[in-house]
This record gives sequence, structure tokens and C-alpha cells, in this order.
Amino acid sequence: MTQSVTERYEEIIRLMKQYEHEYYVLDAPTVPDVVYDRLMIELKEIEEANPEIIREDSPTQRVGGAALSEFETVQHEAQMGSLSNIFNEEDLANFAKNIQEEYELNELTYTIEPKLDGLAMTIIYENGVLVQAATRGNGDEGENVTENVKRIRNVPHKLVGDFPQRIEVRGEVVMPTKGFEKLNEKLIAKQEKPFVNPRNAAAGSLRQLDPRISGQRPLAFYAYAVGIYEGKEAPLTHWESLKEVESFGLELPKESCLIEDFNQIDSFYNKFIEDRNKLEYEIDGMVIKVNEVEAQEVFGRTSKTPKWAKAYKFPAQEEVTTLLDVVFQVGRTGAITPVAKLDPVFVGGVTVSNCTLHNQDEVKRLGLKIGDKIIVRRAGDVIPQILGYIEAERPEDAKDIVFPSQCPVCNSHVDSNEAIVRCLGGSFCDAQAKESLKHFVSKGALDMSGFGEKLVEVLFDVYKIKLPTDIFKLVPEDISSLERQGEKSAKNAIDSIQKSKNTTMQRFIFSLGIREVGVSTADNLAKHFGEFDKIKNASYEELIEVEDIGEIVATNIIKYFEKQENLAMIQELFDLGIQFPNVEKPSANSQPFLGKTMVITGTFHEIKRKDATQILKDLGAKVSGSVSKNTDLCICGEKAGSKLAKANELGVPVYEEEQLLEMLKPYM
Repeated sequence: MTQSVTERYEEIIRLMKQYEHEYYVLDAPTVPDVVYDRLMIELKEIEEANPEIIREDSPTQRVGGAALSEFETVQHEAQMGSLSNIFNEEDLANFAKNIQEEYELNELTYTIEPKLDGLAMTIIYENGVLVQAATRGNGDEGENVTENVKRIRNVPHKLVGDFPQRIEVRGEVVMPTKGFEKLNEKLIAKQEKPFVNPRNAAAGSLRQLDPRISGQRPLAFYAYAVGIYEGKEAPLTHWESLKEVESFGLELPKESCLIEDFNQIDSFYNKFIEDRNKLEYEIDGMVIKVNEVEAQEVFGRTSKTPKWAKAYKFPAQEEVTTLLDVVFQVGRTGAITPVAKLDPVFVGGVTVSNCTLHNQDEVKRLGLKIGDKIIVRRAGDVIPQILGYIEAERPEDAKDIVFPSQCPVCNSHVDSNEAIVRCLGGSFCDAQAKESLKHFVSKGALDMSGFGEKLVEVLFDVYKIKLPTDIFKLVPEDISSLERQGEKSAKNAIDSIQKSKNTTMQRFIFSLGIREVGVSTADNLAKHFGEFDKIKNASYEELIEVEDIGEIVATNIIKYFEKQENLAMIQELFDLGIQFPNVEKPSANSQPFLGKTMVITGTFHEIKRKDATQILKDLGAKVSGSVSKNTDLCICGEKAGSKLAKANELGVPVYEEEQLLEMLKPYM
């Protein structure tokens, strides 16, 4: 039965009220912003066509949600409205047209600001002292969170400079991306539920009844407007207001700027889209404002939004789609990974139809079932991830996700005692064998540049090569006879195979594909023992003495060399011509930085960071990726960023590139 317009109108309002309550009050949205935005567009279209049915409580007639009862309610002296959205060039052209009803575009200037994805906040200062901070709430009243906001590190309790007697600064409380990631790491380590995104983390952290908890969270406040302004003549433009607020000691988003040409807006929008994943905070659009206050007053506002400003929203990074099925893929080490098959959805600039679910712990955490409406997120070049499902839309016939009790490729038994379910078939499993061969020829291993992954797959399927030894038994005709492979390709592949026989101990160890043994660990093993046989016969106690090798890696190494089939394969590789020199163990005299921990950060010009890192390691230093109290030296190039700040905070000695080169001169 087809819904009437009135029925659809009522349903949209009901849904939007539910989503607003989840977003503004509970800080636990069940759908991404794009779902709400689309309902708002549909609601406006219905109301424009049928003005007689407009309800006073329609989301188009008000702002936000209700305040929580646990906090004191604050009445805003001036309404905290929201911004109306535009989504494309046509919408932008309509905004320009509206401006031109009063002014020529070139008569005005405009501000461009990032649309921060956080919690809107108003802070009032009297005689320079912070006296009140409140959330936006429903636009007319919000929650008094003064004590919590006072604990935000970049919010001054007292202004500096020539401030007015009374000023209201409006802005956004956000949780910068790095702080969000660290907070979630801590929550997961404590076996607590992590936050879904930085916006939820910011809102949840700020609205704590115990302000000390807010103070422990990495929150930041960025100003975007001035409300009340008393006791001094107010600036005549929005940009002058922002710069004045900055001079009083508050922060503005670094990307905010003033432009004179309306036609520049599109290029700024495209630049924001290009750079959004490099910013220190999450943004979901760009804000355009008419700069001149007099012109703002001419344009006025609706009951909800100013007519002189627009939020130019980005393409959705979160979308809703259906989980059609879950298949299980087997990797090189036997790990069985669940992969979600999705009803294809365009999100973050690409069409997504598959999404990894990682392991059985992740599937349990998400609580998914086949048939669910799920929320998919893709930011920039990041692999798509499933954030959760919409409980209210779970179908009655939704099916549980059941992990296999046998390998889906070779039917071997599986080990399901850990988060990662693992096939126990080893080299008898075609999936593991194929992935192991790809690893063996890869760049970090034997680096067979003329013998890539696709060729491995074809040879595996056609000739059933299963072991690395089989590669060295190939002849040119085996390759040239394949589809799309000629004599030249065959010669290149065979030459690459022959060249790879002369390698290094580090590459050979890595090529074996021992679980948890990466390039760095292989390098440490080679330098520590010097001879391959010593690694092969090393005891557990000897292995854990090697830098960065703990109980799990040591156990994996021992288990690998205990298997007779692995020893036989290694011996056959040597018989087929694989060779590498022993690694000379450096003496104490040749390692002047032995026992020193160093960090390299920033951009270098005279020496590549990779080369500097290797030289320092060869000279005995441990090169770490993060600065701590145990760091002996931080070496900084240009744009060193947070690591330099951390080093200064901890009193760690800092060298610049010139000092590094001087230090290394005797050894280069």
C-alpha cells in the first residue's frame, strides 16, 4: 500500500526526532549523518510543496535536542542556531544568487572555515574571566558544562589583551584524531568499549558529571564566532572578530581564512576534500560566511539558520547498506579472515562491496548478523570498515555469522582458541601455499622483480607449484607457454629467479614466512647470531636475548625449525643454489651507539631518513618510532611536529640534520 504524503511526513519527523535524541542527548547515534541529511532534504521538499501541513515541532523549525537532566540547564541569551547545508555546485550557485539579490558578489568578502565535527559550545567571559560554558542543546537552552570546559587545555581561564567587558565566544569542542586513537587504545587495553568516532568521543568526554574525567581526555576548543559583545565597539567584520578572539588567547582552526573572490570557493572546497584526512581533527565540510556584519544584518536569518552562511558538506564518508553474506579467506599463515559481502555502496569516493571483519572477536564486538543494515565508513585511502548495525532495522530472518570448523579451502582442522581462527593444514592448504609463494618472491624477501604475484597464481594453478623449491626448477618454456607470456617475459622471469639466488641472510629469513618474523626481526636475528645454523638451532633462552624478540616470536621460530618438512625445504633451497654470506657480528668498538635509543622525525635534505636510520642501527643504536623518557636523542628535520614537542617536554636532547651529519661523518 502506498504511503500518503501526510503519512510519510509524520514518519520522517518521527525518525528525525529519534535520531536527534540519539545524537544530541544520548551521544550514541545509530545512523550516520548522511541518513539524517537525506531525511531533512525530503522533509523540506514535502513542506515546500505542502506548507499547510507544517508542524511547529518539525526539525526544520528548531535546532538540536534536549539537555540532559543531570546537568544544570542554561538559557542562551541569543539563540545558537545551526547552518543550512549545501551539497554541490548547483546549491552553491543558488547561494550566490541569493546574495546577488542584495549585493554584487565582488562587493563583499567571505570567510572560509573547516566545519569541525564535534560539539558546539558557547563560552562567556566577564572582565576577561571565564564564567560560563554551555552546550548548544536545542539552540535556546543547553547544559552548563563550565567546570568541564575549564579543563580543556587550550581554553584560557582568563583572556589577555584589550578584551571587551563581556564577550561570548562560540566554537566547537573536538577530539583531535591522534588523541582519539590513543584514547581508544587505552580503552581497549582495559577491555572497555572504544568510541566509534572522534565526535562521539568528544561529546562523551565533555559531558561527564565528574569534570576530572573530562580533564584526562585530549579535548580541544576552536572558536568560529562571537555572540555577545559588550563594553567596547564591536568589529565590523566576522574575520576581524575571529582575529580579535585569537589575540585574546583562544584558538582558531588553522585552515580558516578570508577570501575576496566568491569564485574561489570551489577551489577551497576541493582542497579541503584533498587534505581532510591530513588534518589534526575530523571535518565533514567547509563553512562559507559573508564577512561584513552590516551585510549579515541585511540578509537576516530564518527561525533556525542565518541566510548569510552555508555549510558546504563533503561527500559522505559513512553510508548504510546491507550485509549480504560473510565469506572466509585463508592467508599465508593459515589465518582465516571473515570478509563481509555488501550490497555495493558508494562511500568516501569509491564503491565498496567487500569489507574485512578481521577476526571472531571483532564479529562478536560488532554483533552483526547476515541481512543487517550496517554502517560503513571509508575515510580517504583508509580500508573501509563496518562501524555497526541499525538495530531497529534488523530483519526477522537475519542469520548468525558462523565461523567454519574446517578450513574452507583444504578441509583441515582449525584452531579457534584465539581471536584469529587458523587452518592447521600448513603447506597442504592451497591457500596458504599460494600466499607463501607470493611472500617468498616479494620485494622484502628474495625480490624476484620479474616474477610477480600474478605469475605465481597462474603457475600455481597450471603447474601446481606449491613450494619455493618448485620456483627454482622452472624452465623458460614453462612460462612462455602460458597465456599472455612470451619468450621475453619468460627470460625476464628466469633471470630474476637466478639473480635471487645470491641474497642476504636477512632476506632469506624473512622469505621463509615464519609467523611474526618481519623484516626488522629478520635483520635482528641475522646480526645477533651471524650464522644461519645458529638461528636454526637456537634455544628459547637464546632467542629472547635478541632485540625486540619476546616469548611469542621465540616460540614461533622454534616451532618452525622443529618441522622436518621445513628443514628439508631449506636444505633443498641451498642445494638449488641459494646462498648468502654470514653476517659479521659487530664489535663493541664498531658500535659506538650501542645501548642508545634514538628517534628520527621530520624532513631531511642531505641524507634520506631511511639511510640515516640504517647507519644508526649499524652503529648499534635502537631507532624507535616514538619519544619517551628512555629516548637518548631526538633527531629532527623540517616539520618535525609532535615528536619534537614531546622531546622538548621530556628534556630529551635534540639534534638537527646538520648535527646528525657531523655526528655520522667519521662512520660514512
